[in-house]
Amino acid sequence: MRTRTVIEPFRIKSVEPIHWTTRPQREALLRAACHNLFQLPADAVLVDLLTDSGTGAMSTRQWAAVMEGDESYAGSRSFDRFRDSVRDIFGFRHVIPTHQGRAAERILFTVMCRKGDVVPNNTHFDTTRANVEFVGAEAVDLLIPEGREPGLRHPFKGNMDVEALENLIERVGRERVPLVMLTITNNSGGGQPVSLENVRAVSAVCRRHSIPLYFDACRFAENAYLIKLREAGYEEKTPKEIAREIFGYGDGCTMSAKKDGLANIGGFLCTNDDTLAQQEKNLLILTEGYPTYGGLAGRDLEAVAVGLQEALQEDYLRYRIASTAYLGNHIAAEGVPIVQPPGGHAIYIDARAFLPHIPQQQFPGVALACEFYLEGGIRSVEIGTLMFGEAAKMYLVRLAIPRRVYTQSHIDYVVEVILEVWRHREQVRGLQLTYEAPFLRHFTARLMPVEAAATQPA
Repeated sequence: MRTRTVIEPFRIKSVEPIHWTTRPQREALLRAACHNLFQLPADAVLVDLLTDSGTGAMSTRQWAAVMEGDESYAGSRSFDRFRDSVRDIFGFRHVIPTHQGRAAERILFTVMCRKGDVVPNNTHFDTTRANVEFVGAEAVDLLIPEGREPGLRHPFKGNMDVEALENLIERVGRERVPLVMLTITNNSGGGQPVSLENVRAVSAVCRRHSIPLYFDACRFAENAYLIKLREAGYEEKTPKEIAREIFGYGDGCTMSAKKDGLANIGGFLCTNDDTLAQQEKNLLILTEGYPTYGGLAGRDLEAVAVGLQEALQEDYLRYRIASTAYLGNHIAAEGVPIVQPPGGHAIYIDARAFLPHIPQQQFPGVALACEFYLEGGIRSVEIGTLMFGEAAKMYLVRLAIPRRVYTQSHIDYVVEVILEVWRHREQVRGLQLTYEAPFLRHFTARLMPVEAAATQPA
């Protein structure tokens, strides 16, 4: 039987208008935003691929669940449904709701880390690294070497270097490593998955040294489906079965439900440790809310409870992975350098290879993202030197695809815009910082083209 087109496994029931702008309008808007796409008004963006976090479309079942929301301050029945859905998949004893993933990270690292500690990860994402460093600990990335080569094809480029983990623990001492984290999928490294073989190996090291293993589980469903597609022995397993096995090797997790929770807000922190859970709930009450709502409305808890289960449906995941690959394969076929193979939630363009004439100190990733906006109103984000500073190992532009929002014709338009920029790439100019914040500077940084910066008065 011939392969048929992978179609969206849903029908569109409600639509939201998007707005066209002219290139002169976009030039003025970009100048007003100081060449930081985070500062653009959303109405001035045609196709918004800045992030897949909280930007998805909820299903009819989720909207129906919203109407069941119990807004009681304490003991809400919506929390019971939320907790039961999380336990059904993740299996951890304690489920602590938070308003989003970074709140779970802040609570986790505040409770578990001290100044001088070291936290290994395959690759920390921006908020994870910032929350580790905010408490005075050191965030160390231990990605396998293959994961640092954008064009190299490897099925699990998100894997942690197990030997490097062993060496790190031996070098700094077990007492300085309060926990080990695995980010699934590895967002900063191109949305690449982690294999179950690697999860088992990392877990074995942690058990040997009595170090807790935590997952950054934002895109756990996509990681589970990529294991099903790429790892021998899991072809007949369901994504939920694979997810349960992954988390069975860990001691807890942080989660932004704005990704594979298919919700617009929400997150949670899980642990099997009774003492830690109490400390985390105490901090939660101080800054987020009571432990049965954690900064969320009851309706949000209901939406997440349903969304977590929907994210594991194979029809949805087949479409999700195929539609992401569709974008990557089409631009790669024309020579555009991307992180290979395409991951789950985004396509990552290798900005250093795309714009070799722009030095890294002139932020080639930001320059490229700005050019995509100027050319076609597409918003993306740099994953490189602006976001991570000296910790950056690659210089990427991420095109993150919101879940259940855009159709294939939208993606075809994105392909056309990228290829047009590819054809005139030699004309793209680098950028220079004029303002930066001490933490997470990419959100509020101000930049200008280097030629313009050179003409500004001192």
